[in-house]
Amino acid sequence: MSLQDQVAVVTGAGRGIGRETALHLARAGATLAVLARTEAEIEETAGLVAGAGGVARAYPVDLVDLAAVETVFSAIGTDLGPVDLLVNNHGSFRAIGPVWEVDPGEWWGDVETNLRGTFHTARAVAPGMIRRGRGRIVNLVGGGTGVSFPNGSGYASSKAAIMRFTECLNDTLKAAGPLAFAVDPGLVRTAMTEFQLESASGKAHLPNIADLFDRGVDIPPTRAATLITAIAAGRFDRLAGRMLRGVEDLDELERAIPAIVEHDLRALRLTGL
Repeated sequence: MSLQDQVAVVTGAGRGIGRETALHLARAGATLAVLARTEAEIEETAGLVAGAGGVARAYPVDLVDLAAVETVFSAIGTDLGPVDLLVNNHGSFRAIGPVWEVDPGEWWGDVETNLRGTFHTARAVAPGMIRRGRGRIVNLVGGGTGVSFPNGSGYASSKAAIMRFTECLNDTLKAAGPLAFAVDPGLVRTAMTEFQLESASGKAHLPNIADLFDRGVDIPPTRAATLITAIAAGRFDRLAGRMLRGVEDLDELERAIPAIVEHDLRALRLTGL
């Protein structure tokens, strides 16, 4: 899965899934731009990429700030070249609890970071991808994308919206060549899930998260990173606009592509009459 000469942008790249994805993409030959709000974390990621023989530059940015996003992506184009791959891995999940109890600012902050941040970055790279007739955008989704997520309504609403946004984006782009995908990494032990486990609101309203970890449901971040690298290499282009999962066997997924396409699976659809 060679990504030689590709420029890849990974958001939320300071730790967890984002850092692992950056390392996987770099090993496949991509040049990396790693983004997050915390500069020290992405500088560390860039150092790890360099230590493994890759090339990466760190760009601190708040993805909710449109002007800042535009400035950063302009700098990436100047420093590294046109973006071939965008991985929207950033995420926020602070508002835990019933809708009438959570802080409205935190609830909207989750939606704004997750959804608006994804919109801003996709908006920044899409025109260049269209001009070149190629490129891939991968948006991470998660809990609540296709089912109810009690006490996690802000996060779930944003992830369901990102899933629909991904399909709309793909259907708008694909005639020109670029493609968009959604990836659900599964339950990974990250800073976000640690907050769910350790915070008072998480303990009170999301006890099932601890139960899942206790039962051994703990997906390593390498699974999502491996899948994203395969998407970047074009292995799953026929599933553009759909959701892929970081827990699945990639050979089995490839064999299932015809059935997924034929039956319009891995997408948000109303069911029944």
